Amino acid sequence: MRLKNKVAIITGGASGMGEAAVRLFAKEGAKVVATDINVEAAEKVAHEVREAGFEAVAMKQNVADQSDWEAVIQQTMETFGKIDILVNNAGISVAKDFLEQTEEDFAKGFAINTNSVMYGMQLAIPRMIENGGGSIVNVSSIAALTGMSGAGVYTASKGAVRSITKAAAVDYGKHNIRVNSVHPGYIVTPMSAEYMESEQFRPHFLAQIALPELGNAVEVANAMLFLASDEASHITGIELPVDGGVTAK
Repeated sequence: MRLKNKVAIITGGASGMGEAAVRLFAKEGAKVVATDINVEAAEKVAHEVREAGFEAVAMKQNVADQSDWEAVIQQTMETFGKIDILVNNAGISVAKDFLEQTEEDFAKGFAINTNSVMYGMQLAIPRMIENGGGSIVNVSSIAALTGMSGAGVYTASKGAVRSITKAAAVDYGKHNIRVNSVHPGYIVTPMSAEYMESEQFRPHFLAQIALPELGNAVEVANAMLFLASDEASHITGIELPVDGGVTAK
């Protein structure tokens, strides 16, 4: 087991890439805290993980609320006694033309996509220092590596995640804390499948990638797992695209 006896917090753990990571990390031996604003869905995932013989609990969390972060960190410490891994996965997209995006769109996009990552790292890092080290995986996007049409707020907020990942990696590497970012491309999840796999749009997305098929949530979770595990013990401050070759073109 690649994460045996590790304690991992995974935000947005109720569906999509977060759910895939919760299931995979638990299967690899981690004690997983799955957080989500939809706590009922997160509890369903955690229950199924426990039914399969692994360890997971669910906690309700609005990642844009610092007090919710404080509660999650405190409850995790009370339940498991330490924090080894933090996966900042929760995020949103703002599907509007750049010129139509409002101040409210920017505020919401940055609150959920960027501020949440800062809150999580600021509160988890001191616990990791106490524990002798840890691994943080921040989920950004290929939008942080290339320009994407119609995604100004999303691109800007995910670009900020890429940058603060590198900053934290430099600041806390001497404490044996590794901080890396994963950059998903066109990934089919329950939320995106209807759109990305439709007869109308699937050819467009396939044309963007180098590989023959679109990505899936498990493939992104595998990248998260690698960076979280000791297999990546000398890797910090990197951005790992999981994009089927979009950024190579």
